[in-house]
Amino acid sequence: MTRDWREWHRAYDQPGSRLEQRLVIVQECIRGALDTRPPGPIRVISVCAGEGRDLLGVLADHDRTDDVTGRIVELDEQLAASAAAHAPTALEVVCGDASTTDAYTGAVPADLVLLCGVFGNVSDEDIEHTVRMLPTLCAPGATVIWTRHRRPPDRTTDVRRWLGESGYEEIRFVGSDDFLFGVGVHRLTALPAAFVPDVRLFTFVGYDLLP
Repeated sequence: MTRDWREWHRAYDQPGSRLEQRLVIVQECIRGALDTRPPGPIRVISVCAGEGRDLLGVLADHDRTDDVTGRIVELDEQLAASAAAHAPTALEVVCGDASTTDAYTGAVPADLVLLCGVFGNVSDEDIEHTVRMLPTLCAPGATVIWTRHRRPPDRTTDVRRWLGESGYEEIRFVGSDDFLFGVGVHRLTALPAAFVPDVRLFTFVGYDLLP
């Protein structure tokens, strides 16, 4: 049975829920990333953005909102429409497949890349492949914010290692023991790589269907 992702989003509205707690931390990380960017435009991409609550919740009252441009990508039409209704004019909302590099043509290199709610829904091989491809989507010094559940086997340690091997330094990692999720913030310290079109980054399976 295909998961109802619209219903799944309702957990964000439940005070004290795992998703609500994770959202608070992710928004803190986004605020920190925007606060530390130098003056000027800030280009953002958000992968499998859902309703965009993480980014759009911050932009609702952040001092740098007018500097933010970019693209958030979500496949579900209703979720994408909800995001579009709350997005600033300069932030494009695309209803489409976020799993290929083509989804980001014209929106990269990005200063901030959001991969929240992605790594828990794809295979381990696809997580590593996506991490290795991240430098092709990033501007110099870009920040990547990502999430992954920590249920056994805890792959957050692998994600952190793969990011380090791909030229990123870890700025922050929050691992919740109560809710078993991890939120990571990494900054690109190596040189970015050239954008490569028509590359599949991952196949979105869904956490309840993964082995």
